[in-house]
Amino acid sequence: MKKRNRLLLVVLILGLAITAFGCGNNEPGPQAETPQEPGTGDLTKITVAATPVPHAEILVQIKDDLAEKGFELEVIEFSEYVQPNMVVEAGDVDANFFQHKPYLDNFNEERGTNLVSVAAIHFEPLGIYPGKSNDLSNIPDGAAIAVPNDTTNEARALLLLEANGVIRIKEGAGLTATKLDIVENPHNVEIVELEAAQVARVVKETDFVVLNGNYALEAGFNVQTDALAKEEQDSEAAQTYANILCVKKGNEETEKTKALIEALKSDKVKQFIADTYEGGVVAID
Repeated sequence: MKKRNRLLLVVLILGLAITAFGCGNNEPGPQAETPQEPGTGDLTKITVAATPVPHAEILVQIKDDLAEKGFELEVIEFSEYVQPNMVVEAGDVDANFFQHKPYLDNFNEERGTNLVSVAAIHFEPLGIYPGKSNDLSNIPDGAAIAVPNDTTNEARALLLLEANGVIRIKEGAGLTATKLDIVENPHNVEIVELEAAQVARVVKETDFVVLNGNYALEAGFNVQTDALAKEEQDSEAAQTYANILCVKKGNEETEKTKALIEALKSDKVKQFIADTYEGGVVAID
Protein backbone atom coordinates (compact mmCIF):
# COMPACT_ATOMS: atom_id res chain seq x y z
CA MET A 1 0.00 0.00 0.00
CA LYS A 2 2.87 2.24 0.93
CA LYS A 3 4.60 1.46 -2.37
CA ARG A 4 1.44 2.41 -4.26
CA ASN A 5 1.17 5.71 -2.41
CA ARG A 6 4.78 6.49 -3.16
CA LEU A 7 4.22 5.72 -6.86
CA LEU A 8 1.19 8.02 -7.00
CA LEU A 9 3.21 10.77 -5.31
CA VAL A 10 6.01 10.45 -7.90
CA VAL A 11 3.51 10.58 -10.78
CA LEU A 12 1.87 13.65 -9.27
CA ILE A 13 5.19 15.42 -8.84
CA LEU A 14 6.20 14.61 -12.43
CA GLY A 15 2.87 15.87 -13.71
CA LEU A 16 3.27 19.16 -11.88
CA ALA A 17 6.80 19.56 -13.21
CA ILE A 18 5.69 18.96 -16.80
CA THR A 19 2.83 21.45 -16.41
CA ALA A 20 5.15 24.07 -14.97
CA PHE A 21 7.63 23.50 -17.80
CA GLY A 22 4.87 23.82 -20.40
CA CYS A 23 3.65 27.09 -18.87
CA GLY A 24 7.21 28.34 -18.84
CA ASN A 25 7.42 27.85 -22.63
CA ASN A 26 4.49 30.23 -23.06
CA GLU A 27 6.48 33.11 -21.59
CA PRO A 28 8.08 35.47 -24.13
CA GLY A 29 11.60 34.37 -25.05
CA PRO A 30 14.49 36.63 -26.02
CA GLN A 31 13.13 36.89 -29.59
CA ALA A 32 9.85 38.37 -28.36
CA GLU A 33 11.28 41.34 -26.48
CA THR A 34 9.42 44.64 -26.39
CA PRO A 35 10.21 46.67 -29.58
CA GLN A 36 13.07 49.09 -29.10
CA GLU A 37 12.72 52.83 -29.32
CA PRO A 38 13.50 54.53 -32.66
CA GLY A 39 17.23 54.83 -33.13
CA THR A 40 17.96 51.59 -31.27
CA GLY A 41 16.71 49.07 -33.78
CA ASP A 42 13.00 49.69 -34.41
CA LEU A 43 12.90 52.28 -37.20
CA THR A 44 9.93 54.53 -37.89
CA LYS A 45 9.13 54.56 -41.62
CA ILE A 46 9.04 57.80 -43.60
CA THR A 47 7.61 57.65 -47.12
CA VAL A 48 8.46 60.30 -49.72
CA ALA A 49 7.10 60.54 -53.28
CA ALA A 50 9.64 61.88 -55.78
CA THR A 51 10.53 62.07 -59.44
CA PRO A 52 13.60 59.97 -60.28
CA VAL A 53 16.17 62.64 -61.20
CA PRO A 54 17.45 64.41 -59.22
CA HIS A 55 14.95 64.12 -56.36
CA ALA A 56 15.02 60.37 -55.70
CA GLU A 57 18.79 60.37 -56.18
CA ILE A 58 19.16 63.09 -53.55
CA LEU A 59 16.86 61.27 -51.14
CA VAL A 60 18.97 58.11 -51.39
CA GLN A 61 21.87 60.11 -49.96
CA ILE A 62 20.06 60.72 -46.67
CA LYS A 63 18.85 57.18 -45.94
CA ASP A 64 21.75 56.33 -43.63
CA ASP A 65 21.54 59.68 -41.83
CA LEU A 66 17.86 59.15 -41.14
CA ALA A 67 18.45 55.57 -40.02
CA GLU A 68 20.90 56.85 -37.39
CA LYS A 69 18.08 59.00 -36.04
CA GLY A 70 15.56 56.18 -35.96
CA PHE A 71 13.85 56.54 -39.33
CA GLU A 72 13.61 54.20 -42.31
CA LEU A 73 13.21 56.17 -45.55
CA GLU A 74 11.16 54.69 -48.39
CA VAL A 75 11.32 56.61 -51.67
CA ILE A 76 8.38 56.08 -54.04
CA GLU A 77 9.17 57.22 -57.58
CA PHE A 78 6.73 58.86 -59.99
CA SER A 79 7.37 59.95 -63.56
CA GLU A 80 4.76 62.74 -63.62
CA TYR A 81 3.59 65.64 -61.47
CA VAL A 82 0.01 64.87 -60.39
CA GLN A 83 0.11 61.65 -58.37
CA PRO A 84 2.96 62.70 -56.04
CA ASN A 85 0.66 65.40 -54.70
CA MET A 86 -2.45 63.24 -54.61
CA VAL A 87 -0.87 60.49 -52.50
CA VAL A 88 0.31 63.04 -49.92
CA GLU A 89 -3.12 64.68 -49.87
CA ALA A 90 -4.71 61.26 -49.32
CA GLY A 91 -2.38 60.57 -46.40
CA ASP A 92 -0.87 57.51 -48.09
CA VAL A 93 2.60 59.10 -48.22
CA ASP A 94 4.25 61.42 -45.70
CA ALA A 95 5.84 63.96 -48.06
CA ASN A 96 6.88 64.64 -51.62
CA PHE A 97 9.88 66.22 -53.27
CA PHE A 98 9.58 67.18 -56.94
CA GLN A 99 7.96 70.59 -57.44
CA HIS A 100 8.37 74.32 -56.92
CA LYS A 101 5.99 76.52 -54.93
CA PRO A 102 4.23 78.26 -57.85
CA TYR A 103 3.30 74.83 -59.19
CA LEU A 104 2.11 73.75 -55.74
CA ASP A 105 0.04 76.90 -55.25
CA ASN A 106 -1.62 76.42 -58.63
CA PHE A 107 -2.21 72.72 -57.91
CA ASN A 108 -3.87 73.50 -54.56
CA GLU A 109 -6.12 76.06 -56.22
CA GLU A 110 -7.17 73.82 -59.08
CA ARG A 111 -7.52 70.56 -57.13
CA GLY A 112 -8.70 71.82 -53.75
CA THR A 113 -5.79 70.13 -52.00
CA ASN A 114 -4.20 71.28 -48.73
CA LEU A 115 -0.48 70.85 -49.29
CA VAL A 116 2.24 73.11 -47.93
CA SER A 117 5.92 73.76 -48.54
CA VAL A 118 8.17 73.18 -45.53
CA ALA A 119 11.63 73.78 -47.04
CA ALA A 120 13.30 74.97 -50.24
CA ILE A 121 15.99 72.44 -51.15
CA HIS A 122 17.40 73.23 -54.58
CA PHE A 123 16.90 75.10 -57.84
CA GLU A 124 16.86 73.51 -61.29
CA PRO A 125 17.49 76.10 -64.02
CA LEU A 126 15.01 75.90 -66.87
CA GLY A 127 16.88 75.76 -70.17
CA ILE A 128 16.32 76.15 -73.90
CA TYR A 129 17.90 73.17 -75.68
CA PRO A 130 18.59 72.54 -79.37
CA GLY A 131 16.48 70.24 -81.48
CA LYS A 132 16.56 70.49 -85.26
CA SER A 133 18.00 73.99 -84.83
CA ASN A 134 20.79 75.13 -82.55
CA ASP A 135 21.08 78.92 -82.90
CA LEU A 136 18.72 81.27 -81.05
CA SER A 137 20.10 84.21 -83.01
CA ASN A 138 19.10 82.61 -86.30
CA ILE A 139 15.71 81.02 -85.70
CA PRO A 140 13.99 79.59 -88.80
CA ASP A 141 10.67 81.20 -89.69
CA GLY A 142 7.88 79.02 -88.32
CA ALA A 143 10.20 77.14 -85.94
CA ALA A 144 8.48 74.76 -83.50
CA ILE A 145 9.38 75.16 -79.82
CA ALA A 146 8.11 72.61 -77.30
CA VAL A 147 7.32 73.82 -73.79
CA PRO A 148 5.76 72.24 -70.66
CA ASN A 149 2.00 72.77 -70.57
CA ASP A 150 1.34 73.13 -66.84
CA THR A 151 0.41 76.69 -65.91
CA THR A 152 3.51 77.82 -64.02
CA ASN A 153 6.14 76.03 -66.09
CA GLU A 154 4.67 77.15 -69.39
CA ALA A 155 4.75 80.76 -68.22
CA ARG A 156 8.29 80.25 -67.01
CA ALA A 157 9.30 78.85 -70.41
CA LEU A 158 7.67 81.74 -72.26
CA LEU A 159 9.41 84.26 -70.02
CA LEU A 160 12.75 82.61 -70.77
CA LEU A 161 12.02 82.77 -74.51
CA GLU A 162 11.08 86.41 -74.10
CA ALA A 163 14.31 87.13 -72.21
CA ASN A 164 16.20 85.74 -75.19
CA GLY A 165 14.36 87.81 -77.79
CA VAL A 166 12.32 85.00 -79.33
CA ILE A 167 8.87 86.41 -78.47
CA ARG A 168 7.28 89.19 -76.42
CA ILE A 169 4.52 88.53 -73.89
CA LYS A 170 1.67 90.82 -72.91
CA GLU A 171 2.68 93.04 -70.02
CA GLY A 172 1.42 91.76 -66.70
CA ALA A 173 0.87 88.16 -67.84
CA GLY A 174 3.70 86.99 -65.60
CA LEU A 175 3.36 83.53 -64.10
CA THR A 176 -0.02 82.94 -65.72
CA ALA A 177 1.21 83.58 -69.27
CA THR A 178 0.20 81.18 -72.05
CA LYS A 179 0.88 81.27 -75.76
CA LEU A 180 -2.31 83.34 -76.10
CA ASP A 181 -0.43 86.15 -74.32
CA ILE A 182 2.23 86.40 -77.03
CA VAL A 183 1.96 89.89 -78.54
CA GLU A 184 5.07 89.83 -80.73
CA ASN A 185 6.33 86.81 -82.65
CA PRO A 186 8.83 88.01 -85.26
CA HIS A 187 9.83 84.48 -86.29
CA ASN A 188 6.27 83.12 -86.33
CA VAL A 189 7.36 80.36 -83.97
CA GLU A 190 4.88 77.64 -83.09
CA ILE A 191 4.63 76.98 -79.36
CA VAL A 192 4.01 73.25 -78.87
CA GLU A 193 2.48 72.61 -75.45
CA LEU A 194 3.21 69.18 -73.96
CA GLU A 195 3.09 67.51 -70.55
CA ALA A 196 6.45 68.29 -68.94
CA ALA A 197 7.68 64.70 -69.00
CA GLN A 198 7.03 64.46 -72.75
CA VAL A 199 8.93 67.56 -73.91
CA ALA A 200 12.37 65.91 -74.13
CA ARG A 201 10.90 63.18 -76.34
CA VAL A 202 10.25 65.59 -79.22
CA VAL A 203 13.78 66.98 -79.48
CA LYS A 204 14.21 65.49 -82.95
CA GLU A 205 10.80 66.70 -84.16
CA THR A 206 11.00 70.33 -83.00
CA ASP A 207 13.54 73.10 -83.46
CA PHE A 208 13.99 73.79 -79.76
CA VAL A 209 12.70 72.44 -76.45
CA VAL A 210 12.38 74.19 -73.10
CA LEU A 211 13.04 71.66 -70.37
CA ASN A 212 12.62 71.49 -66.61
CA GLY A 213 15.93 70.67 -64.95
CA ASN A 214 14.97 67.15 -63.87
CA TYR A 215 13.77 66.14 -67.32
CA ALA A 216 16.84 67.67 -68.95
CA LEU A 217 19.01 65.52 -66.71
CA GLU A 218 16.97 62.41 -67.51
CA ALA A 219 17.38 63.15 -71.23
CA GLY A 220 21.16 63.37 -70.84
CA PHE A 221 21.46 67.15 -71.19
CA ASN A 222 23.95 69.19 -69.19
CA VAL A 223 22.56 72.65 -68.56
CA GLN A 224 26.03 74.20 -68.49
CA THR A 225 27.21 72.80 -71.81
CA ASP A 226 24.05 71.94 -73.76
CA ALA A 227 21.56 74.72 -72.97
CA LEU A 228 21.44 77.58 -75.45
CA ALA A 229 20.02 79.78 -72.68
CA LYS A 230 19.05 79.16 -69.06
CA GLU A 231 17.77 80.79 -65.90
CA GLU A 232 20.71 82.08 -63.91
CA GLN A 233 21.60 81.02 -60.37
CA ASP A 234 21.36 84.56 -58.99
CA SER A 235 18.08 85.33 -60.73
CA GLU A 236 14.68 85.86 -59.17
CA ALA A 237 13.72 82.54 -60.74
CA ALA A 238 16.21 80.74 -58.52
CA GLN A 239 14.15 81.74 -55.47
CA THR A 240 10.72 81.63 -57.08
CA TYR A 241 11.19 78.17 -58.58
CA ALA A 242 13.19 76.47 -55.85
CA ASN A 243 12.21 72.81 -55.51
CA ILE A 244 10.53 72.16 -52.19
CA LEU A 245 9.78 69.47 -49.65
CA CYS A 246 5.99 69.32 -49.34
CA VAL A 247 3.64 67.80 -46.75
CA LYS A 248 -0.08 67.86 -46.04
CA LYS A 249 -1.17 70.86 -43.99
CA GLY A 250 -1.03 70.00 -40.30
CA ASN A 251 2.12 67.87 -40.64
CA GLU A 252 4.61 70.74 -40.79
CA GLU A 253 5.99 70.13 -37.29
CA THR A 254 6.00 66.33 -37.07
CA GLU A 255 9.21 64.54 -36.13
CA LYS A 256 9.26 62.95 -39.59
CA THR A 257 9.08 66.33 -41.31
CA LYS A 258 11.76 67.85 -39.08
CA ALA A 259 14.08 64.92 -39.72
CA LEU A 260 13.62 65.18 -43.49
CA ILE A 261 14.31 68.91 -43.53
CA GLU A 262 17.45 68.59 -41.44
CA ALA A 263 18.83 65.80 -43.61
CA LEU A 264 18.02 67.48 -46.94
CA LYS A 265 19.52 70.82 -45.84
CA SER A 266 22.78 69.22 -44.67
CA ASP A 267 26.23 70.06 -46.01
CA LYS A 268 26.48 66.45 -47.19
CA VAL A 269 23.52 66.91 -49.54
CA LYS A 270 24.78 70.28 -50.77
CA GLN A 271 28.13 68.72 -51.64
CA PHE A 272 26.47 65.78 -53.39
CA ILE A 273 24.42 68.17 -55.51
CA ALA A 274 27.45 70.25 -56.46
CA ASP A 275 29.57 67.22 -57.33
CA THR A 276 26.89 65.28 -59.19
CA TYR A 277 24.91 67.75 -61.27
CA GLU A 278 27.52 70.31 -62.31
CA GLY A 279 25.18 73.29 -62.23
CA GLY A 280 22.09 71.49 -63.48
CA VAL A 281 20.88 71.44 -59.88
CA VAL A 282 21.87 74.15 -57.40
CA ALA A 283 21.43 73.75 -53.62
CA ILE A 284 19.53 76.48 -51.79
CA ASP A 285 21.15 77.75 -48.57
